[in-house]
Formats: sequence, structure tokens, C-alpha cells
Amino acid sequence: MIELDFSDRIAALRSTFADISAVIGVDRLETEIASLEQEASDPALWNDTDNAQRVTSDLSHRKSELDKITNTGQRLDDLEVLVELANEGDDQESADEAEAELKSIQSMMDTLEIQTLLDGEYDPRPAVITIRSGAGGVDAADFAEMLLRMYLRYAEQHGFKTTVMDTSYAEEAGIKSATFEVDAPYAFGTLSVEAGTHRLVRMSPFGAAGKRQTSFAAVEVIPLMEETESIEIPENDIRVDVFRSSGPGGQSVNTTDSAVRITHLPTGTVVSMQNEKSQIQNRAAAMRVLQSRLLLLQKEAENAKKKELAGNITASWGDQIRSYVLAPYQMVKDLRSEYEVNNPSNVFDGDLDGFISAGIRWRKRSDDE
Repeated sequence: MIELDFSDRIAALRSTFADISAVIGVDRLETEIASLEQEASDPALWNDTDNAQRVTSDLSHRKSELDKITNTGQRLDDLEVLVELANEGDDQESADEAEAELKSIQSMMDTLEIQTLLDGEYDPRPAVITIRSGAGGVDAADFAEMLLRMYLRYAEQHGFKTTVMDTSYAEEAGIKSATFEVDAPYAFGTLSVEAGTHRLVRMSPFGAAGKRQTSFAAVEVIPLMEETESIEIPENDIRVDVFRSSGPGGQSVNTTDSAVRITHLPTGTVVSMQNEKSQIQNRAAAMRVLQSRLLLLQKEAENAKKKELAGNITASWGDQIRSYVLAPYQMVKDLRSEYEVNNPSNVFDGDLDGFISAGIRWRKRSDDE
């Protein structure tokens, strides 16, 4: 006779769900969605393409947030019905399904709970991530490309929209650097804990057989600012270089000099873009990222919080946040939260939820101390 008793666990989930709903603000989300839908229905909206894209993107993000909360509440209701059916019908299949659903809802609740910890000024924004190879030669360049694939796979698995904005390929293998945007609710708050130096230890596929190689790559994460927050950059403060976009091995991927590199002379900040087909589009994208970086620098200076967001990342010994060890044993370990797993292949395939959740909780504890 099957006797499932999930009442205490379901009650605990409902209590947590009520707290999460209150913090996220369901009423606020519904009000914002109604307002954005009204804006989106205005026939004149698309007279200003940038504003129209902002409105539709914000609307999509708010609806996604609300759907997560609504779906979680509905699944809790359905779970109670499933447990009742399993007990009444003495149905082992329904009992197994109820157990699996309970674990799935708990996982979804953990994800929603993490979002309540993202209360920073920039946390709700899209993220711009730059990966740079560091010490370690060709192994470091290969490692940087592994990290790029890892983050793109993570975003794909979560349904996050990504745009690779610039890639600089290394001569032998891998990449020197890459910059990409993740456009999703709370992308910056979620992924900002990935900022820092990542370290790989493995048997090098490029060096002498049987020799372990340690290599490094730096990950920078900044929030993408709204157009209205952009700061004015005098033309004489920047140098704009145009060049031909290239692919692996230096092969040209188009026949025009459409790629753009902008250098901010007072700070030395450099942004490159080659994703778009035209020089004008690449320049516009590069300027927006440059403005985001400069605005952060300005606000960090005003608030005496230098290095808090993007940080000063050297991609070498002494600045690591995570180690990926492939030899002589298999382990990935975050050096701040102490979270670790023994399956690096899953991590490199985008399984980062455990690390990101542990990192956000670690950061919150550190801020509260």
C-alpha cells in the first residue's frame, strides 16, 4: 500500500514560495507588464527603433519573470493532486512521478530564491562578458575558447539570448579574447560571480607528452547600460581603427574593413567589435560597450567601490577564483565558496548552476559580514 506523505515538504515549499513572490513583487511585475504592453501597442513606437527594442525586450523579460513564478505556483498545486492520486490509486508510477516532481520544484525554487539575493543596482541588466587568455601560451588560448563555449552552452540551456560581439583568434589554437552579450533578466547579477581568473590544469595536447600544463584565463563581466544612461565621450578622447574581420587562423571572413576598434585615450580602455556586417553597426555596438565600461568607472570612483564590479583581473597566479583540474584527477573547485564537482566535462558543457548559486550565496554572506 502506497502512503506518500509530502505534506511537510510541500508546506515548506509553499512558505518559501510566498516569501519569494513577496520579494520579487508579483503585483509590481504585473503593473510593469501592463504599462509596457500599452507602450508596445502604440503604432508610433517603431519610429524610434532603439526605444522600441528596449520596450519589447523589457516586456519579454518581465513576462519571463512572471511566468516562472506563476508556473511554480501551478506546479505546487498539481503536485498535491498527483500525491493524492498516487495514494488513492495505490499507483507506484504516480508515486515515482510525484517524487521526481517534488525534486524538480525544489530546484526551481532554489533558482528563484537566488534571484531574491540579486539586489544590486545593476543586477537586473544584461551582461557583457569578455574572456581573455592569460599565462600559459597556446594552452591558455585554448582554455579561453573552452570557457567561451562553456558560457554560451550555459546560456543556451537556460534560453538566454547571446550575441558574440568580437573574437580575436590566436595563431595556433584557441582565442586571445572574445566579448559577448547575454540578454536575459538578471544576467549581470547572475553571471557577475564568474568574474575573475580561471585556472586549468591538464596534460597539454600541445606540449610534450606526459607533461602537465597550468594555464589561465580572465573573465570580466560588466552590466550593459541603458541608452539613457550613456555618458558623453568627446571625439578627441577616442581613437577609432577599422580593420578586416577575421576568423580562425587569420582567414578573412568578409571583404570589407567593417571591424572597429575604439580606444578611449584618457583611460586606455579598448573595445573591439566585428559581429555586425557594417562598420557603422560595429561602431555603434562598440560605443555602447565603451560607454558602459566608462560609466562603471565613473560610478565606482564616485562611490569609492573600485574593482567591485568588473575588477582588476590579471589572469595569473594569486588571483584565481576557480580551478579546473583534468590531471592527475578530475575536479572543478570554486576557491571562494569551496563548491566543487568531480565531473569537469559537464561543467565545460555549461553545467554551471551549482557554481553560480554557491557564488551568489557566498557573495551575499561576504557583503553581510
